[in-house]
Amino acid sequence: MLSNERAGDESIVILQSLLCLMREKNLLTRADIETLCERVAARVAQAERDPMPCCAEATTAAAHEMARIGSYIGQRYGGKHRRL
Repeated sequence: MLSNERAGDESIVILQSLLCLMREKNLLTRADIETLCERVAARVAQAERDPMPCCAEATTAAAHEMARIGSYIGQRYGGKHRRL
């Protein structure tokens, strides 16, 4: 049986790989990834009203990881930023 930490690490690897693959195939744009980063960060800011509650530490870690993934994908694959 996997420990929670190890299962989380495996989930991150899968998420990173999936997002990169989707970006490579142009299924996601850079703007889509920026929107996803904002939505993950919004869950941190609105944790008390989140319809899918989870641990505050986990949401903060998820927002940090999503920002890191978004930055990497933006540098690696480029693309247009989202219009504000």
